[in-house]
Amino acid sequence: MAVTTDQASGVGELSLSRPSPDSLLLRFSGSWTIATKPPSLDTVRAEISGGTPVKRIAFDTQDLQAWDSSLLAFVVGIDRLCEAEKIEADAAGLPDGVRSLLKLAAAVPPTDARSEKASLGFLAQAGQEAIGMVQALGELISFQGEMAVAMGQALRRKARYQGSDVLLYMQEAGAQALPIVSLISFLVGLILAFVGAQQLELFGAEIFVANLVGIGMAREMAAIMTGIIMAGRTGAAYAAQLGTMQVNEEIDALSTFGLKPMEFLVLPRYLALVAMMPLLCLYSILMGIFGGFIVAVFMLDLTSTLYFEQLVKSLTLTQIIIGVVKAAIYGAIVAEAGCMRGIQCGRSASAVGEAATSAVVLAITMIIVANGVIDVLLYAVGI
Repeated sequence: MAVTTDQASGVGELSLSRPSPDSLLLRFSGSWTIATKPPSLDTVRAEISGGTPVKRIAFDTQDLQAWDSSLLAFVVGIDRLCEAEKIEADAAGLPDGVRSLLKLAAAVPPTDARSEKASLGFLAQAGQEAIGMVQALGELISFQGEMAVAMGQALRRKARYQGSDVLLYMQEAGAQALPIVSLISFLVGLILAFVGAQQLELFGAEIFVANLVGIGMAREMAAIMTGIIMAGRTGAAYAAQLGTMQVNEEIDALSTFGLKPMEFLVLPRYLALVAMMPLLCLYSILMGIFGGFIVAVFMLDLTSTLYFEQLVKSLTLTQIIIGVVKAAIYGAIVAEAGCMRGIQCGRSASAVGEAATSAVVLAITMIIVANGVIDVLLYAVGI
């Protein structure tokens, strides 16, 4: 018995015959491509389910003119059908390329990490998360130690890195970051003044909007916003750069040449960002004060002289120094988070994106934690 399925285009054909009562022969002819829409598995499934049980399926491709992934998908479907029905599939009659691809597909069985994770109980998942956090903390401490050793080598002028790289990274983290820092800082200062003005107007104390903007930007907001901006801009870039080098095995090549990645790759980025963050913070303070000035003059009808006189009375050098020191600490956090995730990156393209995302999340989290710790310490000493 033979069953033939012919497409409307007339080029994709599948013939089914029974050389023996318990065997089925699939004969392919014409062109089996996606463009010709080859037959489905329904014909084979109907032939297997009806009549004498089939114990063996063979293939004949002598009349096959052309094929692509559609033929491979069809054969994979036949294999799965044979596995479900416990039927022997003889692939000897298939083209060599199809057999090679089938072996390659069978060598790497599909896995579903989500289903495996879902199959674990709540306590097992909580335990895995706890172990992961402990391992991440250990990696962070180890990286901090290596960074301290590299800084010690730099102070003794024994670190091996290129000074031109430091200047290049200073330009990337400094001058090239001014547009986004300008925009965000101006808007933060403007919003801070606008929200404060609404409350101060209730008491007739609009003049103190200068105190609010000046102290808020100098002591807290300028450093935090600059740190967050640099985490998303520069920290992610560091992670992606080093992650790509890890994928391309460039870091392994540097180690083979006797160059330490911590000194040659991480240290220049670290020094550049730590040096630029205080300057960016000062610039951010000025832009935030300018944003508050716009609200004070055009919404509260204050004169520019009155605004700046009140600003000078309230803003002290100590508060500016606090903000600048915070910015330097945040710069170190962003640089270390980006470089650490880049060094720890896996060997796949998706791992680079995961490293960049993880670097941004880690940097922002550490910035907020560090800000809270610093503020508590300053409060304790009365500053």
